[in-house]
Amino acid sequence: MRISVLLLIFLFLIFPHTSHASVMELYDEQNDSWLIDLKPYIFEMDEALLNWNNIQSLTKYMQEKVYKKPKNAYINKNGEIVKEKHGYALEVNQFHTLINEFYYSGMDNGRLQVPKQKIPARVSAELLKEIKEHELNRFTTRFRKGNIERTRNIELAADAINNTVIFPGEYFSFNEVVGERTRERGYLPAPVIVKGEFSEDIGGGICQVSSTLFNAVDLQGIEITERYAHSREVPYVPKGRDATVSWWGPDFAFRNKYNQPVLIQARANEGAMTVAIYTSNDASLFQAKSP
Repeated sequence: MRISVLLLIFLFLIFPHTSHASVMELYDEQNDSWLIDLKPYIFEMDEALLNWNNIQSLTKYMQEKVYKKPKNAYINKNGEIVKEKHGYALEVNQFHTLINEFYYSGMDNGRLQVPKQKIPARVSAELLKEIKEHELNRFTTRFRKGNIERTRNIELAADAINNTVIFPGEYFSFNEVVGERTRERGYLPAPVIVKGEFSEDIGGGICQVSSTLFNAVDLQGIEITERYAHSREVPYVPKGRDATVSWWGPDFAFRNKYNQPVLIQARANEGAMTVAIYTSNDASLFQAKSP
């Protein structure tokens, strides 16, 4: 299926206030491609008539339309590896070259295939298969599933860190990976500890996720770079083994010192919050620290 856009390049390159709405007609969903058919509108023009400000405007718009974010491979709830999907980006230099060729050299069929380049996913199914070979450590904490709001917050934060891969030398930031805890993102008001006193705030309960993660990654090959304790003891981990987090305050962060990537598998289910850490059999420093 090929779709034409009437006078598209003329409108974009000559007139300064052209609407971008008609570009939507370019997309060929079946072939996942963008086409510009200009054959009926080939005409002579001087270089002075080309407006490169409008070319840049068209380029920016097409960048937004062509861009498709790659999707990493991941492990689903059944333990199956779901294959990665590559993304796309506009090949800007080639796009400009094709526009120039059309105007100054002419194109026999008048059809411009919008060029795009593949963006590979960072985590492939092959990589996941390799780094899931060896379980470095596992830690589980318990929570009252009857507390619906707190349970929901724990589940959301667990889902956020699940399937995270940290490559050798890279840092993991809990706040960066989980993101801001807001109502719009599904987080609910639940109990929190503020200056030693119990209060209520959006996202209450996620410190159990960060604390569980801390105990799972406390390995010789993991360097804890940022951790803060609560201002009072918490019931779900032994004394001194907690890691409090807050969007505008404390973070929990660490660096992977193994020579292989490490994988975080996290799940909150039926009152149990579990984090397991995996890596390749080729990784070194497997021994965990004593609690």
